[in-house]
Amino acid sequence: MTYRHPGTPARRFTYRPMERVLLPGASAFAIGGVLLHASPWFGLGLALAAFVAMWLLTQSRLSAALITGYVSAGAAWYLVAQADQPELVTAGFWCHVIAAWLLAWACVEQLAAIATQSRLYQWILGVLIPVLFGVWLLILWELVTRGLEVPQVLLPSPSQIAQRFTSSTHILWADFRQTFLKAVLIGYTIGCATGFVVAILIDRSPFLQRGLLPIGNLVSALPIVGVAPIMVMWFGFDWPSKAAVVIIMTFFPMLVNTVAGLGAAQAMQHDLMKTYAASYWQSLFKLRIPEAMPFIFNALKINSTLAMIGAIVAEFFGTPTVGMGFRISTEVGRMNVDMVWAEIAVAAMAGSLFYGAIALLERVVTFWHPSVRSS
Repeated sequence: MTYRHPGTPARRFTYRPMERVLLPGASAFAIGGVLLHASPWFGLGLALAAFVAMWLLTQSRLSAALITGYVSAGAAWYLVAQADQPELVTAGFWCHVIAAWLLAWACVEQLAAIATQSRLYQWILGVLIPVLFGVWLLILWELVTRGLEVPQVLLPSPSQIAQRFTSSTHILWADFRQTFLKAVLIGYTIGCATGFVVAILIDRSPFLQRGLLPIGNLVSALPIVGVAPIMVMWFGFDWPSKAAVVIIMTFFPMLVNTVAGLGAAQAMQHDLMKTYAASYWQSLFKLRIPEAMPFIFNALKINSTLAMIGAIVAEFFGTPTVGMGFRISTEVGRMNVDMVWAEIAVAAMAGSLFYGAIALLERVVTFWHPSVRSS
């Protein structure tokens, strides 16, 4: 209960636009499922939960989020169990699937609307919201593939992919080590470091800026499918040829962003360094590189995704019998699509963690920048 001074108007509750649609829509689809001869008690329970959440929403968004979250989780468990019984997968079943999905969406919407000053709670909500939304996307995927009996060769269910993942961890680890720990990390490090050093040289020499940047632009436009076979011929079938492709892909974004960042310092700041009789290198390390850090980290984040894509695509054009790209290309030919999706899951997790680590490092290094301080 919040205290209000006499004469102070009470804060009026306002619905967010999606809240006007999600909960009424969930109750409508739940009742529609009952009318279409699906489980009556289940449908009425979903409708009742939607009505209770609408009432709680005016009191506390957190309470409404909890009720919609718990009910949608229980509904997911019940619907997944029903999806394996073809006689129960009717039009009413799909109405209940939509109702449960709308309740889950409402839960995420209500959590996103919660305002808190605590940085801990902000961090928890920032992690919880995408996790809940992602889990419900997987549940919806599971329901569609099971309920519609989609052939595994077209689209395996998440449970089938998880089963293949757990039974093939030794293969996935070998592929991860070959592609990510060798080709991606080594190529990424060399490519970004080379781009940074060349950017310093270009900044020092106007001649290089006019002559080298157009060549770098030309190199960045080269297609991977054309470069990868040439790198295989030059460096062999093992990971060095894939690292060479990654170097080519990551060099130019780092070069361009660093050159732009080195020119970001204001004229007043340059004049201040001149009054201190600072040399070029002192101005570079104490003013211009710190000012360029947001640009440099922007390139590092872009390159973290380009490096993974480049290494995997390069493995399609000649590689030892190990690697993510090799595994994807061979397993597609064998119609083992669940293994392909397991490799995709490994690549997605590795790329996301890599990007997240760079983003966290950026917050530590560029804590002074307005974009970081405001978030």
